[in-house]
Amino acid sequence: MSRRRLLALLVAAAVVLPTVAEAATWGWLGVRIRDLSEQEMEEISSRHGIREGYGALIVEVLKETPAARAGLQNGDLVVAFKDRPVVDTRALQRFVAATPAGQEVALTILRAEEGRRALRVSVGVMPREIVAERVAAEFGFVVRDPQEGREAPVIPAGVPAVAVVLRGSQAERAGLKAGDVIFEVNGRPVLSRQAVSEVLGELTLDQPLRLTVRREGEPLALTVAPPGTRFP
Repeated sequence: MSRRRLLALLVAAAVVLPTVAEAATWGWLGVRIRDLSEQEMEEISSRHGIREGYGALIVEVLKETPAARAGLQNGDLVVAFKDRPVVDTRALQRFVAATPAGQEVALTILRAEEGRRALRVSVGVMPREIVAERVAAEFGFVVRDPQEGREAPVIPAGVPAVAVVLRGSQAERAGLKAGDVIFEVNGRPVLSRQAVSEVLGELTLDQPLRLTVRREGEPLALTVAPPGTRFP
């Protein structure tokens, strides 16, 4: 699975996420988004006269969320956030996450049959479980139910195991692999996926992530470098 596709299912390099991954500091809209396919980009460019199609496509607006209250709809294509271009899902995720909760911002969207229009949305507080998913994605891996990821090895129900590792990510560089069973995060024992989420939701993105995993019955200690760390 590519980095672009995975972050679409879950998040511009110029925007820095909060270093402290606490729910109170991460902005949230309440939408599920994905990137455009090449065919969709071409169709949008042709229909709307845009040189190159781009944006984050909303596939689901969650009920009783900032996005729902602002009038966003399934199928809307977000192309700008506070006048900054949204080229893909990662850009939108980073823009929103770095916006203080309660701040009202302008979104520019493309809506079928209506074309370009502006909406204002008051950014909400990202739920803790979503924060944990985003933190894991920033380090480059996903922990989730086996049925949610066809590419993951068969994992027994309830076991906190890695479902996907992003290609080229810090997690991959550290040697983490899909199927690794996690039983310690930064020295704290974790016995379930919920326990992993609770620990990840409290982490910072400016420090290494220390994981103890079990692979083929053998324990293995791994250290994942912070997101954005450059290697020679």
